[in-house]
Amino acid sequence: MAMDIYGQQDRNIWKTWGLMLGFFLFVIAIGWTFSWIYNSSIILIIAVGIALIMNWVSYWYSDKIVLKISGAEKVSATSHPDLFDITENLCITAGLPMPKLYVIPDEAPNAFATGRNPEHAAVAVTQGLLRRLERAELEGVIAHELAHVGNRDILVMTVVVTLVGVVTLLSDFFLRSMIFGGVGGDNRDGRLQLIMILVGVGLAILSPIVAMVIKFAVSRRREFLADATGSLLTRYPEGLASALEKISSYQGEMKRANHATAHLYISNPFKGGNKSKNGGPSFLTKLFMTHPPVEERIKALRGKR
Repeated sequence: MAMDIYGQQDRNIWKTWGLMLGFFLFVIAIGWTFSWIYNSSIILIIAVGIALIMNWVSYWYSDKIVLKISGAEKVSATSHPDLFDITENLCITAGLPMPKLYVIPDEAPNAFATGRNPEHAAVAVTQGLLRRLERAELEGVIAHELAHVGNRDILVMTVVVTLVGVVTLLSDFFLRSMIFGGVGGDNRDGRLQLIMILVGVGLAILSPIVAMVIKFAVSRRREFLADATGSLLTRYPEGLASALEKISSYQGEMKRANHATAHLYISNPFKGGNKSKNGGPSFLTKLFMTHPPVEERIKALRGKR
């Protein structure tokens, strides 16, 4: 069973890096399309430049940005001895360095991990999580977050989010330019130019949607893998399953929840969504969810999937 999980982990990591390469080429293709329509190579240069700069910033500073947005406060072993003891024991089991620990002053139970690698990782939990979970349940949540750290999920998801941001910026720029400015040059074939304009408009409208779907799909796959890997660390999958039940049953939303970082949390910080006839999420809602349905994750942990 363990070999199957680690084999799946390796396959998913390689698939994600392949997805990142394809996504980056997609951004370049959009930049080239826009530059052809405007008859200006500078647009392609700017598109690639923005992508590289945003990747560099996200790699070195994404953890600080995420923690600041979330309102997380760094804590010590003196102020939160149980949290430190649980995390330290799990790190020893997983062979990971001890991450920095943060607490978010929010009653909604939730948690996330961030950082560019295991040596520069941070785990943040909410006050509500610490209040509501038993020790075994808290161990399950921390193990899940450490699995994200060990699997390098955080860096991968940060880069994908950055590329999504680049596509959105390019699309917004193109649509605004179509409204307020002219396109192309006078020396091009009119029909070909019209086709390229239509392609550009299509890319501008559809690319943010496609980008978000890809981001959410990658996040959902990795949540299942982190659940399984975390269960291997604790040897007690029921702890995480019970924790997910408590987290999902909380009806309120996080005060500082942000759509840009929602996919990092162990459970979607936003509640609600359209329901299908059988009571579960509708197909369209499920497509844009940052996390797989909690019911599916709990079934997988309890071996009922």
